[in-house]
Amino acid sequence: MQKREFISRVAAKTGVTKRDSERAMDAVFQTLTEALAEGEQLRISGFGIFETKARAPRTARNPRTGETIRLPAATALIFRPSKALKERLNRP
Repeated sequence: MQKREFISRVAAKTGVTKRDSERAMDAVFQTLTEALAEGEQLRISGFGIFETKARAPRTARNPRTGETIRLPAATALIFRPSKALKERLNRP
């Protein structure tokens, strides 16, 4: 699903215009991005937890050439789904 379809579905479920749905969605993702960039986590009950985790620098190997390369430290985005979401996704 792409952003346009997602916005259309949200607009249909909420009864607001597509333009208002897009503004709301953009604001949600901008706020989420800002919070994660500041090191905060976001817990959404029944959905999951968005958080960041620091990764230490490490060495890796290029599978094509076999050359060893050094990967710098990085911040990774972690999403841990809630039990309710996992159960919903695994229904037969």
